[in-house]
Amino acid sequence: MRDVIEHYNKLIDENNDPARDPKPLRDYMDKWDGEKFIESMQLDKSKSAMEIGIGTGRLAIKVAPNCKSLCGIDISEKTIGRAKENLSMYQNINLICGDFMSLEFEEQFDVIYSSLTFMHIQDKLSGIQKIATLLTNNGLFVLSIDKNQNEYIDMGDRRVKIYPDNPNDIRCYLSISKLKIINEFETDHAYVMVSTKASLV
Repeated sequence: MRDVIEHYNKLIDENNDPARDPKPLRDYMDKWDGEKFIESMQLDKSKSAMEIGIGTGRLAIKVAPNCKSLCGIDISEKTIGRAKENLSMYQNINLICGDFMSLEFEEQFDVIYSSLTFMHIQDKLSGIQKIATLLTNNGLFVLSIDKNQNEYIDMGDRRVKIYPDNPNDIRCYLSISKLKIINEFETDHAYVMVSTKASLV
């Protein structure tokens, strides 16, 4: 995991910040999520949300104004530092630097979402099972997974090992975790799955 942290720290050193991209680059990044992804969260001012892999805040800028609270987690300390700058205008955001898979959380969330992050999680079933425990009853999990099946991010001067996501595997893990898929759609570069945690009442 150290190489992943170093990779994202270097992106900040290189001033690679999607939250500050000009519109053409923002439009390009929307090819993995975009407005339909945001709309799928069914946000309102009564809901709490969590973003796994908040990065520099590219999606959080759209989410924070539309929910009660947003908890964002990212493994790179420099990325979290930049996110604090980019999201400083919002008072309802709690940013955490750490590994989602190993951190313990004391609260549950109405919405958990993630885009372009699950490729860094090797044990995807355990990741989804953890998400299920963190969702409130009837909560939503909105996941965007890259269609690219390469096993490395190749930056020329460095290569980072990743774990490509298979849609059929993800569907299986969601089912095992008692999360019911209520919507699926494709973007240019990703598969998006929207699932819910059924109420036990």
